[in-house]
Amino acid sequence: METLIIVVIIFGLLVSIHELGHLIVAKRSGILCREYAIGFGPKLFAIKRGETVYTLRLLPIGGYVRMAGEDPETFEVKPGQSIGIFLNDRNQVTRIVSDHLEKYPNARFLTVEHCDLDKELYLSGYEEENGPLIQYAIDRQATYVSDHQDFQIAPHDRQFASKPLLARFLTIFAGPFMNLVLAVVIFIIYFSIQGVPSNQPQLGTVIDGYSAQKYGLVSGDRILQIDGQGIKSWQDIAGYVSKHPKQKIEMTVERNGEQQQIELLTGERKGANGKPEGMIGVYQPTIHSFAASIGAGFSQTYYWIKMEFVGLKMLISGGFDLNNLAGPVGIYNATGAVVSQGLFFVLNWTAFLSVNLAVINLLPLPALDGGRLMFIIFEALRGKPIEPQKEALVHFIGFAFLMILMLLVTWNDLQNLFTR
Repeated sequence: METLIIVVIIFGLLVSIHELGHLIVAKRSGILCREYAIGFGPKLFAIKRGETVYTLRLLPIGGYVRMAGEDPETFEVKPGQSIGIFLNDRNQVTRIVSDHLEKYPNARFLTVEHCDLDKELYLSGYEEENGPLIQYAIDRQATYVSDHQDFQIAPHDRQFASKPLLARFLTIFAGPFMNLVLAVVIFIIYFSIQGVPSNQPQLGTVIDGYSAQKYGLVSGDRILQIDGQGIKSWQDIAGYVSKHPKQKIEMTVERNGEQQQIELLTGERKGANGKPEGMIGVYQPTIHSFAASIGAGFSQTYYWIKMEFVGLKMLISGGFDLNNLAGPVGIYNATGAVVSQGLFFVLNWTAFLSVNLAVINLLPLPALDGGRLMFIIFEALRGKPIEPQKEALVHFIGFAFLMILMLLVTWNDLQNLFTR
């Protein structure tokens, strides 16, 4: 249960920050944002602030910002249709009701002759069968009623597709970008607490019960030589020790301005390649500096971005074991293992997942942010947009492919889970 709660919190944070990026830039670009949703499926909570409804939905597997113009408007007023309207003191239409008219006795009723909710923003019709044609201007923030809920109309200049290429590009790019910002912030917090790793030839925390502690080494000792070999960095220390498992080594140590010789027997552990490597039970030294933490936050984020692309390159070239691909189940299990190791590991894991979400979303695949950016770039090169129907079809096919891939990866997760 603890793992489930942590997973929901982590993914809720990653998704909410991602969608917040889209929302902020869209609003600053003048795009009408109808809904900011965390999760999919039935609504658990909804509150309206300004033009946007903020919702929390049942399935915590994603989120979205519903921007006007991304999809065809669902509300349409056709000639001959009977509607009810409400007017403001300037005789402008502020509300349009197209069904269940009997529930709105205070409305003004008419039969529509023509209605333009997109550019001209006017409505004409007849209040009586043989009466005169009456025309009303429609307020830019007028609403229409659907299923007893009011939704704001979207004039053409408030729609996503009407905005300049750069505004649309930045609106889409802002989601993955905010995930990278989140990763930087989390890493800065992590390094501010834990300290920034230093490459100085000193010992960090000495672990009780291991060789370093048993043979008298203490945190802060500066290592000058090992077996007569000069030491200039932490990497020199770690590299030399790892190559000498279960061997006696002699260190020249500087402590409080004095030098002394300490002989110790190294321990042994299994390395990343499965071969034994030496260890003495000390951590790398750290620097506690906020300025250093900021630098480390950016460099660590860059490191994981680079590693993501290395992994993608291996996946394309065939050098990556597909059995190592993880879906929701795999990520859940990995998160459980991380949670058991403590808060600092959870922070690192969250930042890594945030980078992963950003990079994956920027891939030029249909249905992802990267695919949508490719259509915008193609429009810039072509000089005109792709037909909306064709773009929607491509994204639909891409989404279906991603769902199939997700099912296959989840099946792989389950197989790995039950074969361990």
